[in-house]
Amino acid sequence: MIILDENTRCVVQGITGKQGSFHTKQMLEYGTKIVAGTSPGKGGQKVGELNVYNSIEEAKEDLDINSSIIFIPAKFAKDAAFEAISQLDLVVIITEHIPVQDSMEIVEYAKQNQTIVMGPNTPGIITPGVGKLGIMPTHIFNKGNIGLVSRSGTLTYEVASQITSAGMGQSTCLGIGGDPIVGMDFSEVLQMFEDDDDTDAMVMIGEIGGNAEEKAAEFISKNISKPVVGYIAGTTAPRGKKMGHAGAIIEGESGTAASKIKALENAGVQIAKKPSEIAEIIKDVL
Repeated sequence: MIILDENTRCVVQGITGKQGSFHTKQMLEYGTKIVAGTSPGKGGQKVGELNVYNSIEEAKEDLDINSSIIFIPAKFAKDAAFEAISQLDLVVIITEHIPVQDSMEIVEYAKQNQTIVMGPNTPGIITPGVGKLGIMPTHIFNKGNIGLVSRSGTLTYEVASQITSAGMGQSTCLGIGGDPIVGMDFSEVLQMFEDDDDTDAMVMIGEIGGNAEEKAAEFISKNISKPVVGYIAGTTAPRGKKMGHAGAIIEGESGTAASKIKALENAGVQIAKKPSEIAEIIKDVL
């Protein structure tokens, strides 16, 4: 497992909102150590059994907290992220449609503070059998030895479900986020899986747009010894067309599915032509 383990103790920022309260309940039911929530001006209230504080600083006076998950509207998300980054080790930003400039400042501030930031626009992270910080449906995951990293939430669920159905399981699954600017990149996560004793193979789900997958290919060829299976979404997308994710737009030759697939194959990654092939390829490489 990586990032999320038995020592993760999380505060939910925006816990009194509809999304925050709903997903807090789901995370708690899965066994995640959610210890409190924050909502400015609503300190002293409760959501279920959890105390609500006005700020993380206030919560930390009473509780041992090392991570946060953010369900804050986009225009306020930067302030919430800065508050968390300055005091915690891990920040998961579920919020989408955060202005690009705000995201750039969040990511830069995280680097300065050596805080792991997942997202923005991420489904979160799950370590099966331990907990989840995010919005993914838990029933499709199963404890196992496959690490999964993706830009797409929906494809994370689809591929995880097929790995489970094939009688295997996942060590940790996470979405780095679908926006052009995100806190973690594929290479960082792949290195964590490489160093993780619980992970024997990795699945990397990319999509058209940007150069994250090409960068990952270069990194894999130099640093990764465990098997990597890849899939690139958007192979039939027309050039210049913006897809569902803000990050998925092709310009020129770079960012196309073909250029990503070629780079990854050259790095020794086995590429699935469709998500349904991934589980079978994993069985072959293990």
